[in-house]
Amino acid sequence: MAIPRLQERLRKELLPALQTKLGYSNRLAMPRLEKIVVNMGLGKPMGIGGQENRGVMEQAIKDLATISGQKPLITRARTSVASFKIRKGKEVGIKVTLRRQRMYEFLDRLVSIAIPRIRDFRGMPLSGFDKAGNYTFGLQEQTVFAEIDQTKLQKTLGMDITIVTKARKREDAVELLKALGFPFRQN
Repeated sequence: MAIPRLQERLRKELLPALQTKLGYSNRLAMPRLEKIVVNMGLGKPMGIGGQENRGVMEQAIKDLATISGQKPLITRARTSVASFKIRKGKEVGIKVTLRRQRMYEFLDRLVSIAIPRIRDFRGMPLSGFDKAGNYTFGLQEQTVFAEIDQTKLQKTLGMDITIVTKARKREDAVELLKALGFPFRQN
């Protein structure tokens, strides 16, 4: 299997420049990507009267598999919540966890193709970082990915994307994602 172009660029160009910028003497101490988790909630839970949602679930599974390159896992409700009409064990969403080559290919398509297609885009917020250096943000519709055929969509679904890094500090993770091409909002 060929090495993704973003991974090759990161190894040859970005990490050495980032190493001098952050002041690390050891290459193994550098911040790096661990995994990317893509999660899609389906809105109404499956179950009673959920037959109309079966088509939405199948379409979401197909779309997420096309976007990510691997089969999604169906997530189920852990507890019952009466106000949301959710029962324990009902299907509420789907997710994929991307690692290694698929992670870099997805990130490359996200940064170079999908994010520039977002309408009225002013930059990614820096508030999505946690203390450990993981970055979470949401997309309001799956149509920003070029692989999705908009004519066959039954329902537009959003997704949450979490980029998990092995960074010691939040600032190191910010610099890593900036080097990878993330367009962060200038405050």
